[in-house]
Amino acid sequence: MIKLLDVSKVYPRTGPALEGVNLHVPKGAFVFLTGHSGSGKTTTLRLIHMAERPSSGEVRVSGFSSLRTSRREIWKVRRRVGFVFQDFRLLPGRDALQNVAFALEVTGTAQRELRGRAQRLLSQVGLAAKAGSQIHELSGGEQQRVAVARALASEPLILLADEPTGNLDGRATRGVMDLFWEINAMGMAVVMATHDLELVRSYPKARVIELDQGRLVFDSSQAG
Repeated sequence: MIKLLDVSKVYPRTGPALEGVNLHVPKGAFVFLTGHSGSGKTTTLRLIHMAERPSSGEVRVSGFSSLRTSRREIWKVRRRVGFVFQDFRLLPGRDALQNVAFALEVTGTAQRELRGRAQRLLSQVGLAAKAGSQIHELSGGEQQRVAVARALASEPLILLADEPTGNLDGRATRGVMDLFWEINAMGMAVVMATHDLELVRSYPKARVIELDQGRLVFDSSQAG
C-alpha cells in the first residue's frame, strides 16, 4: 500500500528533513507517526501524498512510484489518498454541505449527484443535521469532521492526517479519533501524525512509528 525505500529529503534552506527512511504500511493498517516538532512527520506525509518528491530513494503509493509518476498524473494518486489537516482548510462563506460538494465536484461527480453524495458523507461523519451550517457556526470538532468528509469524497484507499486533533479539546479529540477508527475498520489505511503521546497510548492496537531528526528510530511492529 505504502512503501518508502531508503528515502531522504533535503530542503535547500533548512537541510535534511528525512534521512534513509525505510517504511512499509500495508492495506488496512492504522499507524501513528510520532516525533517532536521538526522530526520529519509532515514531510513524510507530504511525500506519501506526492506533494513532495524525495531527494533520493523511492516512494510507492498504491501502485504509483515517485520515480515514474509525472506531475500530470499526480491527480491519480490524490484520488487514492485523502488528506486531513490540523487547521481544517475549509472554504469560508460556504456551508458544510457546500464544502463537501466542492470536493466531490473536483473529483468529477455529476452535478445531479453532488447534493446527495455530500449529504451521505456528512451522515457518515455524524454531521447530517449540520449540513446547512456555515463553517464559522461549527465547533472545532465539527469542522474537522467536515474536513474528514471532504477527504473521503474521492473514496480513497489511504487517509493521511497531520496533527488532526492538535486544535481540539479532549471531547472533540475522542470524537474525531473514534471516527478515524471507524473509517479504518472499513478497510482504509490511516496514517496519523501526532506529537501527543498520551493520545497514542490511548490506542494500544495502533502501530507506532517514531521519527527523530529525520530518521526512523522506532517501529512497534518490529519491537520485541
